[in-house]
Amino acid sequence: MANVVVVGAQWGDEGKGKIVDWLSEQADIVVRFQGGHNAGHTLVIDGVVYKLSLLPSGIVRKGKLSVIGNGVVVDPSHLIDEIAKLQAQGVTITPENLKLADNATLILPMHRELDGFRENATSGTKIGTTKRGIGPAYEDKVGRRAIRVRDLAEPEALGPKVERLLAHHNALRRGLGLAEIEPATIIAMLNEIAPKILPFMDRAWDTLDHARREGKRILFEGAQGALLDIDHGTYPYVTSSNTVAGQAATGSGLGPGAVGYVLGIVKAYTTRVGEGPFPSELFDETGKRIGERGHEFGTVTGRPRRCGWFDAVLVRQTVKTSGITGIALTKLDILDGFDEIKVCTGYELDGEVLDYLPASEAAQKRLKPVYEAIPGWPGTTAGARSWAELPAEAIKYVRRIEELIGAPVALLSTSPERDDTILVKHPFES
Repeated sequence: MANVVVVGAQWGDEGKGKIVDWLSEQADIVVRFQGGHNAGHTLVIDGVVYKLSLLPSGIVRKGKLSVIGNGVVVDPSHLIDEIAKLQAQGVTITPENLKLADNATLILPMHRELDGFRENATSGTKIGTTKRGIGPAYEDKVGRRAIRVRDLAEPEALGPKVERLLAHHNALRRGLGLAEIEPATIIAMLNEIAPKILPFMDRAWDTLDHARREGKRILFEGAQGALLDIDHGTYPYVTSSNTVAGQAATGSGLGPGAVGYVLGIVKAYTTRVGEGPFPSELFDETGKRIGERGHEFGTVTGRPRRCGWFDAVLVRQTVKTSGITGIALTKLDILDGFDEIKVCTGYELDGEVLDYLPASEAAQKRLKPVYEAIPGWPGTTAGARSWAELPAEAIKYVRRIEELIGAPVALLSTSPERDDTILVKHPFES
């Protein structure tokens, strides 16, 4: 049985929540391996809506172990609040079913403040962050001055670590005209939250290695999308971590050999939240219609998502950068009733046609989509659970997408309901 990595193959918001929930029912362990609480998942189970942003999706299912890996940056205050909200909905969360990597980096209030100050500044590039401190926390991680989960268990050693952290942040704050922070303030806050966080602390890499050797099914859950990857995304309009499938190994502490089937989640059209290039974006009534029918608003931010036609160039590229084995195509039903559907098959740049996304920020801004028109379908795909229930034109659309991106459809989602799914190839059995 293969372990499975789930990654968004666009800019996020592809409908990972439903697919991860569907897979988590058959997994033994669900692992978050990157990001923070800046990306949300909405799960609907037996009519109950659960909104997650930091906890792995498996936490809402009994008998599953959820692991927050070392690749995640963790806001301890948010973690405590999210646990409390789910517990209020009747979800059992204990150190038995939730493990937090002891070498994960913590997000502190100063990170949130710095993130918001930068994003609200009137000069410079607006990235479109969620202002939750994710980026500054990752900066401290690679700058080797971060406070990590393990540090909470060693209060006597916190002083020098906090001073090293503040030597950097207070210099920044002076330059930005912000008040400096006293070490005692941070130490007191860390000591206050430590008893609430430490019971969940674990050597996650070791726990996962034992589980792998025992033949447990492991589901690696990514946040955001591959096009927001710090290396392979639309830089600088990206997140602060690697979001491609290779990060599942690094961000969990397991070697790459433990990563098996890579399932890319792909919308039948394209959306994006925040700033940055979007070659197939629609600014007309069609784009508005897609957004309204798809209820395209961010789970975490509530911001309306930008909408456009399916971009095969981008998805084909993420199939390669993430090593995607097969895709789960979601929200096909949103395209029901269109007389004609367009697919972006290439870009025109200064008179030249490209079959890839150039790395240059300036070039990305000048791209013009090259479209292929595909007939729409008058019937409905909503709620279909077999190929026989789909209009012939809808099947042709799916097959054309497979050809253009170079990956087969493993799952086809036809509504937010978990059972409205057409299974072609089971990832865990591949």
